[in-house]
Amino acid sequence: MKYNELNVAKTQSRKRVGRGISAGQGKTAGRGTKGQKARTGHSKLPAGFMGGQRAIMQAIPKLKGFKSIHDKAQIVYTGNLNELKGKVDNFVLADAQLIANPYAKVKIISNGDVTAKIDIETQFASKTAIEAIKKAGGSFKKVAVPARAKKTEE
Repeated sequence: MKYNELNVAKTQSRKRVGRGISAGQGKTAGRGTKGQKARTGHSKLPAGFMGGQRAIMQAIPKLKGFKSIHDKAQIVYTGNLNELKGKVDNFVLADAQLIANPYAKVKIISNGDVTAKIDIETQFASKTAIEAIKKAGGSFKKVAVPARAKKTEE
């Protein structure tokens, strides 16, 4: 036997079932006796089929509503903005501990009076909150969520 003369091709032929008792896979051809899986076409049953009773998808209880894939905006109330001065953005709000994460969406909601003149730059604000901020002499500007600084290898 030499390495270049090795026969590596598949030599075993496929199993021919149902060709008589002496062939080893005769009569029931390895399918057992009777039942749905013994018949032809049993491999084409729909997914979740459970033998004629209701399908698995119908048997599982469903939850009401849906779960949103979007992150919820962090809420800041107008009454909490009086301690701040000048330009207010996500990072200023995070430093004042009014929001947990400066890289998340922020929404200003009207709840309490605004007395300080502040220029707010966040992602969202309610109409009444914008009116209250402008009434106090400030302004609102809608900006994108700040992007995290990418790490650079040195």
